[in-house]
Amino acid sequence: MKRLLLLIKGMAMGGADVIPGVSGGTMALITGIYEELIDSIRSIDATALKLLLGFQIAALWRHINGSFLVNVFAGVLISIFSLAKLITFLLENHPIPVWSFFFGLILISAFYVLPRQRDWRAYIFLVVGVVIAYTITSLAPAETPTALWFIFLSGAIAICAMILPGISGSFILLLLGKYEYVLGAVKSFDLGVIVVFALGCAIGIVTFSKLIHWLLHHQKVATLSILAGFMLGSLNKIWPWKLVEENSFVNLSPQQFELITGQPNQLSFAIICAVAGVVIVVALERFGSKMS
Repeated sequence: MKRLLLLIKGMAMGGADVIPGVSGGTMALITGIYEELIDSIRSIDATALKLLLGFQIAALWRHINGSFLVNVFAGVLISIFSLAKLITFLLENHPIPVWSFFFGLILISAFYVLPRQRDWRAYIFLVVGVVIAYTITSLAPAETPTALWFIFLSGAIAICAMILPGISGSFILLLLGKYEYVLGAVKSFDLGVIVVFALGCAIGIVTFSKLIHWLLHHQKVATLSILAGFMLGSLNKIWPWKLVEENSFVNLSPQQFELITGQPNQLSFAIICAVAGVVIVVALERFGSKMS
């Protein structure tokens, strides 16, 4: 049962990661596996390499929390290769309900991520997180080179964003001008680009997870506060009513959206979807508390 739950949580992360604007890290926080995920990735270190070279497979498996990582990342991969098409279809054909659902999901999740015992410094870090995420999600995509060194760098940066709640790895690739390029490489199976990008991801996530691990264990209140801020700041990108032009967007009120685009704003349905997102998180939190 535990393995199945981890697989489902990994699928939630994978489904979020393919959407430019929603973070897999947010899903990890919502489902309660964020700290264990960071700790497990961090354990892939020199000791793990020594155990591997010494063929001490059982000890290596325990050291890196192998069962946890395999189940979570299996879920991520299953989701990416199976749910990606469904999510893409829903975003293309029913964007307002989908974004509304995620809006409610992330809005209430930020409340649960905030540390229960907090002082004035926590609110300062919360505001800092909001400002950083809002600024990043407001930037326009840039023109960048397609050289392999930049593909490697893009992978390292995107994967770091992927494990940060509120900042989407897919959206970072958009800002770097490499979202469609990398997606095209995957579709055409351009092995050179895929391998270099994957190496960047691997090195980036192992390195960055050590920093997050240290922060969570030495500055937990400040770290959780700034992560909650990242989630709130990212709502700028997830706002359901937007006018999209050449990868840039302008947020509109529901009335403005209907007036400018001539499409129904679906306000009532959007509210229902947002409330559904809130209810799911509250239910998961209460279920998790009872299990604890």
